[in-house]
Amino acid sequence: MKKLTIACLLATLATAPAMAFDHFISRDGHQLKDGDKVFRFAGIHAPELHRIEDQARGKCPQDPRGWGQYFKWPTAEEQENWIQSLVLTGHKAMRVYVLSIATEWDEACERETHILAPITKDSMPRLNEAAMVHYDRMIALSDKHGLRLILPFVDHWKWWGGRKDLAAFYDEHEDDFYNTNSKTYAAYQSIIKQVINRTNTITGRKYFEEKAIMAWETGNELKMSTEDFVSKTAALIKSQAPNQLVIDGTYLKVNDFSLTDPNVDIITNHFYTVNGNNNPDQVLKDLKAIDGKKVYFIGEFGLETAELLNSVMQAAVHQDHNGAQAAGALFWGYRGHRHDGGYYWHQEYTGHYAYHLPGAAENYRNEEMAISDGVRLAIAQMDGEQNMRPLPIPQPPKLRAIDTPNNFKWLGSPVGRWYRFERATSKAGPWTVIGDGISDGRNGFNPDTDVLFADPMPRQSGQTYYYRVTAFNESGQSTPSNVATYRQP
Repeated sequence: MKKLTIACLLATLATAPAMAFDHFISRDGHQLKDGDKVFRFAGIHAPELHRIEDQARGKCPQDPRGWGQYFKWPTAEEQENWIQSLVLTGHKAMRVYVLSIATEWDEACERETHILAPITKDSMPRLNEAAMVHYDRMIALSDKHGLRLILPFVDHWKWWGGRKDLAAFYDEHEDDFYNTNSKTYAAYQSIIKQVINRTNTITGRKYFEEKAIMAWETGNELKMSTEDFVSKTAALIKSQAPNQLVIDGTYLKVNDFSLTDPNVDIITNHFYTVNGNNNPDQVLKDLKAIDGKKVYFIGEFGLETAELLNSVMQAAVHQDHNGAQAAGALFWGYRGHRHDGGYYWHQEYTGHYAYHLPGAAENYRNEEMAISDGVRLAIAQMDGEQNMRPLPIPQPPKLRAIDTPNNFKWLGSPVGRWYRFERATSKAGPWTVIGDGISDGRNGFNPDTDVLFADPMPRQSGQTYYYRVTAFNESGQSTPSNVATYRQP
């Protein structure tokens, strides 16, 4: 019996998911702590680790809002690639975007959401299991690779479906979201409880047990938050997840009542030129307003020149008020590799594109290298270092099955900058270079019409050709990818 018990225990340990973290991130006054170590972070905000807009498809014409887009769920390989890109460039924590809420145009636009309408007007919204498994995987992969997550619940705005769409379930006004006596607020509370108490289908843990989850944010840019709203929401979150932190998701102001609320740990702000606060001075203004009573985090800032944004980031790194500094700061925003080649992309109304990591020189008009280098410097400085750390040597890319050598498809390496393609007539070689210095990083890439690389060499009918690809960056080169074959008709 004793041997059997030990054998069962060992089997359980072998199958239990490993955890990358020893501690939950905690708050000590105005500082975040990982155990007894101060925890500070910088990065490029990755909003879509759990749901991706398919920008290449354009706008959905059935969505009368005009800007309604197509969305899809990321593949497991995409999610892992994105998270590795972040971690391998030094990112320690990341805020993602909100939970999406169902709208009446979703079916026509072929998009799913995290939050589904209630079955009846008297019931609560439901979590969409098909969506939440991707959320589960995001958390599990973040735990595996060492990335802390900041997870906001509901959006003030309409992009992914927000408070207006939640209120529509109950025939209420969007502002009723902030009314703690409304049906909409009751639905919001239900969403919070359902999410925090969800069992992760990959790790087997409740979300409130996941050390990868650093903080829950009341929502995105909830600028109409009242004391009653924040107090009740923060208390609810803390009652459900006592080991995880709570962020007041208000922006453009510091709520005095949040500074004395025992359930609020972090105060956040977003800087944009349209709001008149996208400048280095805003960091000190916010630090003075908080006055060391809570942790300070700049959740988003962007849509400006690299020179200005890097000056704001440097203020976030170095500015202090009576010893209190920003715990973290995130540029807006990041998109990662596509499963079958190239990158996803996002263009803002200002003309700025989302940034890729580790950055591509061809996107010089978007100042991508200046932003990626600026954030890597800030990451090192947050950890007390003076210089940007070198990139790790790339991992091998993943070459996809070849339909035609006139259009190669591959999942790029998480920190690869360029690629070399080789061809042979035997799997053992010898290998001939057919393309070098190839980038997969250009903005606006459309996988339906664009080609990243094609075999420029002649091919003989009836001959089978073997292909492989190697990733490069300034630190070195990966081992070659898997080998894919093509038989020339």
